[in-house]
Amino acid sequence: MYGGSKKIILCERGIRTFEPYTRDTFDISAIPLIKELSHLPVIADTSYATGKSPLVPPVARAAIAAGADGLIVKVHPNPSRALSDGPQSLTPDRFYRLYREI
Repeated sequence: MYGGSKKIILCERGIRTFEPYTRDTFDISAIPLIKELSHLPVIADTSYATGKSPLVPPVARAAIAAGADGLIVKVHPNPSRALSDGPQSLTPDRFYRLYREI
């Protein structure tokens, strides 16, 4: 913004902690706080934060409930064969179910 750009989105991806079960610790409370302190939209990257596909849908639902303006969710037709991000990717069917729920 300082340089004149108005096309800015904040992305919550979590923070690295010593907790070994997820890639990062996703701070749900950061979403409404950022929205209170800023006029900028907040996108939640739940695939990156969790690093595990079974965790993506519940964290995505929580992010939307907390006020996120959008999500980043990795999708692959065959996550076990993906060249990158396979463990955090949803299949198209699982993504569509999540999309309908949200």
